[in-house]
Amino acid sequence: MTRILWNGLQRLIAAVMLVLLAPVILALAAWIRIADGKGVFFVQDRAGRAGTPFRMLKFRSMVHNSVALSAELGIDDPFGLLENDPRITPCGRFLRRTSLDELPQLINVVRGQMNLVGPRPDVLPQVANYSAEDARRLEVKPGITGWAQVNGRDDIDWPQRFILDRWYVDNWSPALDLKILWRTAVTLQRDEPPVHVDTLNIARQQTAATVDATDKDVSRVA
Repeated sequence: MTRILWNGLQRLIAAVMLVLLAPVILALAAWIRIADGKGVFFVQDRAGRAGTPFRMLKFRSMVHNSVALSAELGIDDPFGLLENDPRITPCGRFLRRTSLDELPQLINVVRGQMNLVGPRPDVLPQVANYSAEDARRLEVKPGITGWAQVNGRDDIDWPQRFILDRWYVDNWSPALDLKILWRTAVTLQRDEPPVHVDTLNIARQQTAATVDATDKDVSRVA
């Protein structure tokens, strides 16, 4: 019951924040539209609670063909980043460093797809390769910020994120969420984090691709 009431309160808070921050959101949308052209929002399918897909919203901070450009740049992980990444737009750098690109996710919270606090929602191709332990982070709704975000954010690798997210799931309380929100608020302005190669998900993708190719070969023989 406590979690249900807390989730409902977060939806109410998100709705109030949307109203109060409407001038900021509209100003940022206008800036992106003028500076980078059409497509103010970045919309991507992410895994919600229990792995249920939903469409997560962000302000667009990369060029439109960022995933295709990943292949041209030789990036094994299309969701990874490079130092001085050419796919990030000039205003996108500011939005990322101030976390303002996440503001549209307040809409996801109002819709009940996310919470203000929870594990960050992962992309579906990576969730498909989760181990049973990894999937424990899907036991709760994803959040705009979370325990992993205030304990390293992009400066930690995925194995450590999984550990932190499992700790959050096991130790959740409204008091912990308030602590995370406070720590998020005082660290919104951040330096560009060092880029880490996501070796875990790259290896999993390669393994999945190999298994898929083997299955197809066996199917042809059969």
